[in-house]
Formats: sequence, C-alpha cells, structure tokens
Amino acid sequence: MPTYHRSMATLNYNHLHYFWVVARQGGLVAAARTLHLSHPTLSAQIHALEDRLGAKLFTKVGRRLVMTDVGRVTLRYADEIFSLGQELVGTVEGHGSDKPLRLDVGTVDGLPKLVVHRLLKPALDLAQPVRLVCHEGDLERLLARLAQHELDIVIADSPVPPGGAIRAHHTMLGESPVGFFATSSLARSFRAGFPRSLDGAPMLLPTPVSTLRRSLDPWFDRLGVRPRVVAEFDDSALLKVFGSEGIGIFPAPRVVAHDIRAHYGATLLGDATGVVERLYAISAERRIKHPAVVAISQAAHAEVFSGTSP
Repeated sequence: MPTYHRSMATLNYNHLHYFWVVARQGGLVAAARTLHLSHPTLSAQIHALEDRLGAKLFTKVGRRLVMTDVGRVTLRYADEIFSLGQELVGTVEGHGSDKPLRLDVGTVDGLPKLVVHRLLKPALDLAQPVRLVCHEGDLERLLARLAQHELDIVIADSPVPPGGAIRAHHTMLGESPVGFFATSSLARSFRAGFPRSLDGAPMLLPTPVSTLRRSLDPWFDRLGVRPRVVAEFDDSALLKVFGSEGIGIFPAPRVVAHDIRAHYGATLLGDATGVVERLYAISAERRIKHPAVVAISQAAHAEVFSGTSP
C-alpha cells in the first residue's frame, strides 16, 4: 500500500480552496458571496488553514486584506492545484484542456524593451496557447523569486553571480554590438569625425548601475571623449522616447536598429566598437523543459541574434 506523508493527509483542500477564492476575489466579502458562505464562517476557514500552515496568509492594511509573502507562495501552489484539477476533470470527461500554458518571465530593470519583446514573442506563436506574465525588478530579487518557483525564467544582461546563495543556471541567448542612435538632424551634426565628435555631444545614458553603462564609461575614457550627459534612465524605453524628440544621442543594441527607426524615428550614428550587449536566460533547472522557454531560446539563436555578433 502507498505511504502517505502526515502533512499531505491533514491538509484540508476545502480550506485551501476558500483561501484561493478570497485571494482571487480580493477580499472576504466578495468571496463569501461567491461561495455562498457567511463572512464569519469563511474567516474561520482561512484561520484554520493559517493554523495548519503555521503562518499568516493575509495581513490587514487599513480595511483591506493584503497577502503576506507566505500567502503569495500559497496562492501560486493553489493556482497549480486547482488548475490541474480542472484539467483532470476535462481529460477524464474526454474534453481535454484548452487552458493556456502559463509562462512567468522576470526581466531585469533597464533591459532594452525592444529586444525583450523580440525574445518573448516566439512563446506566443506556439500551437498551444500561452499566457505570458512579465515581471520586472533587480536581478537579486528576481533570482529569489526564481528559487521560490514563482518565475519560470529570468532574462538578464549578466550571468548568475558566482558564489551566490541561490542555485540557478544560465545560458547566453545572444549578443549584439551597441550603436549610438539619434534623430536625423542630430545625427547630421555629429556624424563627421565620429566617435570623437561625441565629445561635448548631448547624450542620454542608462544609469551607472546598468551593465551597459559600466561598459560605455570605460569606452568613453579610452577615447578621451566626454559627452554632455543630459539625462540618465533606468527605463530603456523612456530613454528612447526622449531620444526620439532629439534631446540627445542614445545607445542601443544594433539588433533592433530597424525597430528603433520605425518606432522612434532615430537613425544609426555609429558603433561603440568593442561594446556588446549580452542577454542571458536564467532558470532554476540546468535543462530547460518549459516549451515556451525552449521556443524563446531557439528563436534567440536562430532569429533574434542571428548574424549580429561583433
């Protein structure tokens, strides 16, 4: 006979379902109406689950219920449990499941949005429907979420830091030379004598914490060039919006030069020779199994970064 672990045997899935509905409905009142239960009864069920798990799932902020960190992890598991339950019923009844495959992607702050868009788009072209959920943040926080299985993959401009507490694996999706772009009128003013013409030129740059900025600053130093930094940005898309207004010259990966011209009306002024932008896929498992992540990786090598290496 199979042996059941005590914790599995004593977890009340009715309590978990009540929690799931409360979390999805955004509060006890709405959930109580959906479940046809009284407010005190539903509240007691949630407290029973918290007692079983040994942790609070919600905390009160004013008059609102807000999920704790444990609550968010529990919700993630509840989503999977009840989605699988629905899939099981559909399969047994012979109807199969048309539930989209969920893909949670973390992208590091400051990554070029046009490149990220091109990387992720193949996931939506699969025969099986995919529900793409994108999260943005710093690498350390995204890796922590990856370790908690809240994310399927992290897209970053640097590999996994060595000696870190979080166990993860990375693969390079590709690399692209970095160029400088500007509106046509601005480009005409600084094209002659490039790159030394950038000395004193109005420049829009990523903030100093970004990987690209840490590559560009030494490049300027080697040339003895001091551009006039007009603005700095964490958000690469906002940087390009300012660039499209002719406020300054801005750096971007050459791989999206066509998109930059189409979306921002900016033309290539010249290359930052030797400076490249590299993007990595970081996963919790060494072997990538998620079909949407496999599609992203394959398209990155075959299409997105094909022929762009310096």
